[in-house]
Amino acid sequence: MQFITELHYNPSILYFQEAFAADELLLEAQEHYQKQSYRNRCHILTAQGVVPLTVPVKNGNSKILITQVEIDYAQRWLDVHWRTIRSAYGSAPFFEFYADYIKDVYDRHPALLFDLNMDLFKLFAKFLKLKKPIHLTQTYVKTYEEPVEDGRNRLHPKKEPDILRLNPYRQVFGKQFAPNLSILDLLFNLGPEASNYLQN
Repeated sequence: MQFITELHYNPSILYFQEAFAADELLLEAQEHYQKQSYRNRCHILTAQGVVPLTVPVKNGNSKILITQVEIDYAQRWLDVHWRTIRSAYGSAPFFEFYADYIKDVYDRHPALLFDLNMDLFKLFAKFLKLKKPIHLTQTYVKTYEEPVEDGRNRLHPKKEPDILRLNPYRQVFGKQFAPNLSILDLLFNLGPEASNYLQN
């Protein structure tokens, strides 16, 4: 089964669960940017609860191809994001195992949102041993039919995800399990076992 989805910023656990369920991945590279979506935001668990991290972009209100959306480095988001991630997961069992590799992606200062998301996606896929054929779309197709499953916009900050598919695991903060956070939460807490978790 081919599965098509858009690229997310530090994608959610459900995002990678769906990726593992597919035989082949298609990443949408021909769509227009959509604001207030996971394309430029993620959720992590901090001492203050679940908080969003949002990458500011230029021309985010205009119709622009997703591959042309520029990151706005005039805003000091990068330092804020990494400081928040380090504060949230610095004491997690596997933070030191992955942190330097992730920080290296940020330190490259990719100019484009798509490039940042792709670099992070490739890194997470490597950590998780996600060995699937992965392709970028060459043209925009509004509606896909079988054998392609269309997962575009299925996961959205304003939609309640299907949390029943996620089993609780030990998290750094909180007594109640916070579901479907960024894959960062799963990796920093479970380490190499994250791959098995996603396939169960």
